[in-house]
Amino acid sequence: MRAKPLFLIIALLFFILSKFLSAIRLNIYFRNIGLQLPAWKNIKLYWLGMFYNLFLPGAISGDAYKVVLLNRKYSAPYKKTSAAVLLDRFSGVLALAIILSIYGIVVFKEPLYDGVLIIGALLGISIFYFVIRYFLKDFLPGFLPTLLWGLAVQASQVVCIYFILGSLNIPIMMHEWIFIFLCSAVISVLPVSLGGGLGTREFVFAEGARFFHLDPQTGVVISLLFYLITVAGSVGGLYFNFHDPLRDQERKRSTIQTALEQK
Repeated sequence: MRAKPLFLIIALLFFILSKFLSAIRLNIYFRNIGLQLPAWKNIKLYWLGMFYNLFLPGAISGDAYKVVLLNRKYSAPYKKTSAAVLLDRFSGVLALAIILSIYGIVVFKEPLYDGVLIIGALLGISIFYFVIRYFLKDFLPGFLPTLLWGLAVQASQVVCIYFILGSLNIPIMMHEWIFIFLCSAVISVLPVSLGGGLGTREFVFAEGARFFHLDPQTGVVISLLFYLITVAGSVGGLYFNFHDPLRDQERKRSTIQTALEQK
């Protein structure tokens, strides 16, 4: 099975776009707590986190490192920065669940499943809003913007998968592959796999392919291509492991720290 290089390059570009959008979403939460990071500095910090996610279990290890670095540089409270990165992750999963429910409706075409998916998506949005409104009020202004940015992030990754399918000459109207990918994306967030979801993602693709009577080997190939794209898009963060992404911000430390203390 050969892949078309041009399609894979376009898939890589959409993956990178999704990560830029993710960085914008995270910065909204940072600003909610008074942490005013310039966009480019935030992107570099996010990129560094992506690199760490390649080698550490699950998809949240890089987030933990960002919290540590922000505390080290600006004395940003662990509690607030941890809440920001966790809410960013949860908003992403919520957006993922919304798109997953849409593709589930397309794939299953069963009234019962459709109802469960719609109710589940609405319930997830309601619970997330309730938690922020009553327990994390600092982040309430960012609820809707981050949800919309999250949808844009997941849409970009869906387009990425469509181009991977195209590179393998798989009909793009086979939405079952997109549904399987979205399920694997949810699982890959859990700290039960190698960095980048390697292993669990392939398992979900193989088992999902069997469920929909598709070729499991093709599913594994799709998963591995997405993993390679993830590596290609994230490895640049290695540069910032040796070049502090926040080093130019030292002169602003006192200003940022004062803003955080006032929150």
